[in-house]
Amino acid sequence: MPVTAFDIPEKYTYQNGFNAYHETEAVPGALPIGANNPQKAPLGLYNEKLSGTAFTAPRNENQQTWLYRILPASSHSDFSPRESATYNTNPENKPHERIHQIPNQLRWDPFDLDEGVDWVHSLHLLAGAGDPTMKSGLGIYIFAVGKDMDPHEAFYSADGDFLIVPQHGVLDIQTELGHLLVRPNELPELGPMGSNALANSRDFQAPIAAFDEDHSGSTTYTLLSKFAGHLFAATQIHTPFDVVAWHGNYYPYKYDLGRFNTMGSISYDHPDPSIFTVLTAPSDHAGTAVADFVIFPPRWLVAEDTFRPPWYHRNTMSEFMGLIGGQYDAKTGGGFQPGGASLHNVMSGHGPDAVTHEKASAAELKPVKVGEGSMAFMFESCFMVGVTDWGLKTCRKLQEGYNAESWEPLKARFRRPEEGGNVNGTKGHRRVEATDYLTGSAGDQ
Repeated sequence: MPVTAFDIPEKYTYQNGFNAYHETEAVPGALPIGANNPQKAPLGLYNEKLSGTAFTAPRNENQQTWLYRILPASSHSDFSPRESATYNTNPENKPHERIHQIPNQLRWDPFDLDEGVDWVHSLHLLAGAGDPTMKSGLGIYIFAVGKDMDPHEAFYSADGDFLIVPQHGVLDIQTELGHLLVRPNELPELGPMGSNALANSRDFQAPIAAFDEDHSGSTTYTLLSKFAGHLFAATQIHTPFDVVAWHGNYYPYKYDLGRFNTMGSISYDHPDPSIFTVLTAPSDHAGTAVADFVIFPPRWLVAEDTFRPPWYHRNTMSEFMGLIGGQYDAKTGGGFQPGGASLHNVMSGHGPDAVTHEKASAAELKPVKVGEGSMAFMFESCFMVGVTDWGLKTCRKLQEGYNAESWEPLKARFRRPEEGGNVNGTKGHRRVEATDYLTGSAGDQ
């Protein structure tokens, strides 16, 4: 059955469908009929609109949700900077820290859990590109949360939507729109595969409406905002989780990676990894993503006369990879571990390590299932991704000798064909000097 066998059972109910228009009410009659913004909302609620796109975005791209809540989200004190000396996820704004643009292939050991911090304070920017104030770019964070958030705190990020990929443990998330239980292997473009394949729309799960009632004024709640990489806080004397009903197409959701329907070659050659794309954040250039979320799940390989692991390549896109569990079939040398990560930046060569190449080159090409019990993932981005001081130094997880272990052991196997009984001969060939290629002029053609 194409689902993950989770250790922790599900505890919530969901609505199914990706990019679908959902409606849900925790109390019957809370949703208005026909109108979005009636003069008097049902049950004495307030109307509030949540927009994920500009009002004037084309209808097929527009994302919005109408909320019907006990008090509006605007009912709070002024925001004030909080922990400004320690909380800043914009390295370029720090006096002694910056983003490092380097071509080296990088790999990290599993990151440490911090039992003393909550979700907000566990976030460490590992790598990224762009600027949240311009709404262009991406940030790749490591979170290693060890304790629950305070029940009287809530958090939101104005810097962009979160795509959360747990590699260990379970997240029990309360949102304004309802609850999500997110376990490892849970979290579009469906691709040119017909009506069903890859990440099927019905397998995405959105919460049903659920709300708290605490508006007595006797309890103070803190609202935390990540705004341009800095932390701000405001207070209010009512719970922020008071949405009784909602309808729209802008909402949190989760997806079980075990339900991904893999496609692959049934004749020869290894297809592009884009066939494993679950979600995409497109740029303004069609087919080029700010970030594609790609997975490498268990799958059958049957291609004939084919080197079956991913081929060696250099790419105009950056590739950041992580491993949720098991062993990635293109890295069998042991250095790529669950909870760790790797980064192969723009035009940095990479591919199977030497151990994997040796095995795959000599393997019997019979149908074989790879990745059993494993799940690797990748963020592929059109941006050149820089690495923070935290990623290079502070976390102390960057592996030394990644290249020396993975690719430097590869041996040259090239042999010229025999000509006239002379192995490796040069008869009948013109030797081309490097200067011919680098400095040749039109007159040399």
